[in-house]
Amino acid sequence: MSDDRTPYPVRVDASLDASLSRGLWLVKWLLLIPHYVVLFFLWIAYTVVGVVAFFAILFTGRYPRALFDFNVGVLRWSWRVHHYGYGALGTDRYPPFTLADVPEYPAHLDVPYPERLSRGLVLVKWWLLALPHYLVLALFVGGGVWFGAGWGAGDGVWDDARDDGWAFGGLVALLVLVAGVVLLVTGRYPRPVYDFVLGMDRWALRVAAYVGLMTDRYPPFRLDMGGTDPGSVPAGPSPTAPAGGVAARPVSAPAASSPGSWTAGRVVAVVVGALLVLASTGPLAAGSALLWADQVDRDDSGFVWTPDATVSTAEYALASEGVVLEGEGLDWVVDDLLGTALLEVTPTDPDDELFVAVGRTAEVDGYLSGVGRGVLGSLGSRDDVTDDLRPVPVPGGPPAVPPGEADVWAASATGSGTQVLDWRPVEGDWTVVVMRADGGADVSADIRAAATVPGLTWMAAGLLVLGLVLAGLGVLLIANAVRRAGQYPPSGGVPAQWTPPPPVAVPGGGDPARSSPPAHAR
Repeated sequence: MSDDRTPYPVRVDASLDASLSRGLWLVKWLLLIPHYVVLFFLWIAYTVVGVVAFFAILFTGRYPRALFDFNVGVLRWSWRVHHYGYGALGTDRYPPFTLADVPEYPAHLDVPYPERLSRGLVLVKWWLLALPHYLVLALFVGGGVWFGAGWGAGDGVWDDARDDGWAFGGLVALLVLVAGVVLLVTGRYPRPVYDFVLGMDRWALRVAAYVGLMTDRYPPFRLDMGGTDPGSVPAGPSPTAPAGGVAARPVSAPAASSPGSWTAGRVVAVVVGALLVLASTGPLAAGSALLWADQVDRDDSGFVWTPDATVSTAEYALASEGVVLEGEGLDWVVDDLLGTALLEVTPTDPDDELFVAVGRTAEVDGYLSGVGRGVLGSLGSRDDVTDDLRPVPVPGGPPAVPPGEADVWAASATGSGTQVLDWRPVEGDWTVVVMRADGGADVSADIRAAATVPGLTWMAAGLLVLGLVLAGLGVLLIANAVRRAGQYPPSGGVPAQWTPPPPVAVPGGGDPARSSPPAHAR
């Protein structure tokens, strides 16, 4: 790694407990369940806050201070859980439930608040510029690297192993497992393993803060091992060091974030607000799609059409699964919401004559008993390459009589060219069937459906209003919590940050930060 020891503004410190339980690490996953639950919701809020910060930086060049403190607090909380749990197993002290720094706890994270941030970098640093780091971290923490604010590399799926903000796996997990086994057998945690794991954790957290838009300083490709961050206690010659030795000089902490004004109630308000904002995206997206269909996709006759889908089977029929229509309000649904419905079927081969019909499921099943057919279970079951519908084959033979001679249909259409089935739905269990008019095998057709949907405008408006209400409530909750959190008291409102004391000087030179774990102020 590089020899450049320039302190990075993201400061990650920790210390290894002098005495660790041999077997506690086997059940820490169970003990951490409350933290995983809380962090799951905190990272949802982190994502929403990160998106808000993205636009704030893009337009103003500033990361809103209260939002910055909140997201640093989430990273800090996650680091404590990670250090206690399977990201380090460095302590048996249970992590506190707070966004604030806890001086007595042996894991700390601080990021100095940036007065200004680049508007241009915000567009590329969380994905393009961070790509080399994602490749490195894929080795450190596993292939599914993920960081908050919804940005990262990999699949980005939240699961139980990643509720604390980054993936669990890779070299970190392997070394921590080795350390756990050694601890179980000998009662001692191998210090070199701990130092190496802390270096990888520190690298991941630096990238997390950079990707989270908290700094414009590009993370160094440097493995700063050991529990003490070079930005906390830089090493160098000291006039007070013994001859030939090097002493560490404690320095004042940088202007770090101070989430002391983030009370539990305000954190809950942000989380609830973030959940409401996320919940609003569903109705807003659906309402926008329906409004587009209502205003743009209607043809001159007032019908809204589905896309064409090609469907074929080597059997003798194509049949839908039974669709049950029931309820006292069915007539109102049909007349005021669905309106006139059509099913348009066009043979793939223009010379073929097709038969399309709808009938009650029990009667259609009787006609198709023993008949080979393809069953269309869902219009969403499509071929990934051709986008054609994929029927599920049901083996069998030919029908006893051609479909036009069967007296089981409520409505039907037959002939060459495009056939249109016009049927007003009524209560019951119904099945749609497409066959060759002569009852032969190899049925292939292009199918699409249409309806006038007179209630589409109101459905779209209702979904959009619901989405706007949810989003408005969420924004109000977040804005109120942020406003209150940003009102620091005139004095004493910013808690003092943890600053590690000077390690003992090492005779003969060397890096004292590597030779002795930092003691924490009590």
